[in-house]
Amino acid sequence: MNNTLLIVIGVIALILLLVGGFNQALQFLLWVGLILLIVAVVLFIVRMVGGRRGV
Repeated sequence: MNNTLLIVIGVIALILLLVGGFNQALQFLLWVGLILLIVAVVLFIVRMVGGRRGV
């Protein structure tokens, strides 16, 4: 009985650790994606305003 309880507690701890790590990684990637999106929009606007007349 004690071994089963320890295994269950270990599995729950491992799942919580993985979920916490993935949550932090996803939050980081969300911020990176948001920054890249803002940079892309700014570059698009600069291209549209500047215009390429020779192309």
